[in-house]
Amino acid sequence: MGKASRQRQLKQERERKQRRGIRHEPPSQAKQPSQRGFAAVGVAEALEALAHGRQDLFLGWVEGLALEQLPGWGATVSRELVSYLRASVAAAWRHGWQPAELVRQVNRGRGDAHARMATDMIADEMRAYAAATVDDRWLAQLSALRTEVWWGSDDAYLRRWRDREGDSRQATLITAMELLLLLGQLPVLPRLCPLPGTVRPGTVRPGAAARPGGQERTADERILGKIRALLAKAESTEFTEEAEALSARAQELMAKYSIDHALLAAEAGRKDDPASRRLPVDNPYEGPKAQLLEEVAKANRCRTVWYKSLGMSAVIGFPADLDAVELLFTSLLVQANTAMLRAGAKRDRYGRSRTRAFRQSFLMSYAIRIGERLAGATGDAERQVAAEVPGRNLLPVLAARHQAVDDAVDEMFGDGVSYHRAGRVSDSEGWYSGRAAADTAALHGHREVTPESA
Repeated sequence: MGKASRQRQLKQERERKQRRGIRHEPPSQAKQPSQRGFAAVGVAEALEALAHGRQDLFLGWVEGLALEQLPGWGATVSRELVSYLRASVAAAWRHGWQPAELVRQVNRGRGDAHARMATDMIADEMRAYAAATVDDRWLAQLSALRTEVWWGSDDAYLRRWRDREGDSRQATLITAMELLLLLGQLPVLPRLCPLPGTVRPGTVRPGAAARPGGQERTADERILGKIRALLAKAESTEFTEEAEALSARAQELMAKYSIDHALLAAEAGRKDDPASRRLPVDNPYEGPKAQLLEEVAKANRCRTVWYKSLGMSAVIGFPADLDAVELLFTSLLVQANTAMLRAGAKRDRYGRSRTRAFRQSFLMSYAIRIGERLAGATGDAERQVAAEVPGRNLLPVLAARHQAVDDAVDEMFGDGVSYHRAGRVSDSEGWYSGRAAADTAALHGHREVTPESA
């Protein structure tokens, strides 16, 4: 090939590369990965190894990230990890998770240290939003978690964490990596609150009735405060008669609170919408506890969906009814646990422990019997309110609310709702003891419902 031909060929090759956007640079001028790029690769490779259970490879990458290879390396790694964790928290919000749920799930999956780091990352992510643009339920959870940015800059976080927790560099990195993986594997949930930063001051949050002023909200808080105080006293007293009297007053207020809201909305021509709230249902004996919540919800015109793997249930209903369900479920669970523990450990005739079977059966029986009693109490309360104003017909109002709740469940979950079977009952003493405890549980001020009259 002649010189002219070689030059033409080289020229054509240069033109092709230029069209493709390819440039040749001398090796000395080629761009080298930045320190941040090296850190990003290390984090990604470590996370990949952890996700696939390759523990030796994971620990090798962690060791590399922990070594102070270059000046400022530790700060770079800290900045990268905090950035990824903050982005993962924001993604969890978009997937329907709320602050308290997120921290609880991390604690369930990994433990206290990971939950504390998750709380830190929530505090860091929430710095981007003005309080006026965040839903009040969200702000209440942040307050309960006591979120605070205590470490200064992202560069300093891992170092400050080590100082506070007394961890090694490797242990701190492992905690951060495990948290990052857990956040990335969270399932998608129905969104119950508007995302942070999207609330406009003065707007009514979803599920809340449109109210002309603050007087009604103040009245609601006052009534709920009285109910909480009465139930707290009922749970703590050692005297049965006092507990019954306190719970009678609490139930009276709850029934009036719920039915009055329904009537007020109907008479004003106001269209309230159902809402949803998720309540924890913890081990042990989570099946009977979920059953108890379902029974309480049904009696208060609500429905439940149990997330067994997440240890919580969604309750769908109108806001006033959701308040009643949460307060009553919490109180009845305390009473059930007190009665169950009072029965003590159980053994069979061979001396083998049957405590777990007893308690499982106890709580399941308790839940079913409570459901029977609540159904009767609800009917009594509705008849009493209807009798106060002759000619008032509650049936159309309550039927419309039942239908609205069913429609809300269909919209939230579609065909994804599955119904769990009642837990296995294998201990007859536990069953009858649980039923007896349910018969004496402090529910309301009406007559006690006996097996014969149920």
